[in-house]
Amino acid sequence: GRYSLWSAIGLSIALHIGYENFEKLLAGAHFMDNHFCTAPLEKNVPVILGLLGVWYGNFFGAETHALLPYDQYLHRFAAYFQQGDMESNGKYVTRSGRRVEYSTGPIVWGEPGTNGQHAFYQLIHQGTKLIPADFIAPAQTLHPIRNSLHHKLLMANFLAQTEALMKGKSAEEAEKELQKSGLSEDEVKRLLPHKVFEGNRPTNSIMVRKITPFTLGALIAM
Repeated sequence: GRYSLWSAIGLSIALHIGYENFEKLLAGAHFMDNHFCTAPLEKNVPVILGLLGVWYGNFFGAETHALLPYDQYLHRFAAYFQQGDMESNGKYVTRSGRRVEYSTGPIVWGEPGTNGQHAFYQLIHQGTKLIPADFIAPAQTLHPIRNSLHHKLLMANFLAQTEALMKGKSAEEAEKELQKSGLSEDEVKRLLPHKVFEGNRPTNSIMVRKITPFTLGALIAM
């Protein structure tokens, strides 16, 4: 099952990463479980995320949810949660067997950071369907190449995407950008509708200090 990695089924994980790291994975999940059980509702991250899912799915008609990790070590995170979320919520009856009259869960999908930016971000920014998205990123990289330059650029993309989805780009802003690029007035007029972003697209920015077994366990349990 989706959470059987915590049990004896996780033996293969422990053998691969070492039992010390496996215990850190469990500790991260335990930390998040305790947070869920003890934190007040207004500060309870799993509760807030769950309520947002109900809100967008049942009141805004959102049919999918994107998971967008900005770290290559999480490149299969969205695929994992296709099982973690959709198997958990993928039924049309309640535990008592009664048919539901509401949306029980979205289609979960996603790809790592800049891979997605050049594939499907256009749809999230300007498409006709509302697509809530979780952006996940570590503040510190495990591979500080060239004094962490690559990671800094990645974080700049992370922040810029969420800001753009929130604020959008008005026709006036887009027109000024096109004019500065030296295009003729006819070209500006033709391209302008394609450069406008409405904004007000829902996102969550989830940041951890570093991708570790502990933070991975917490993210899974969250």
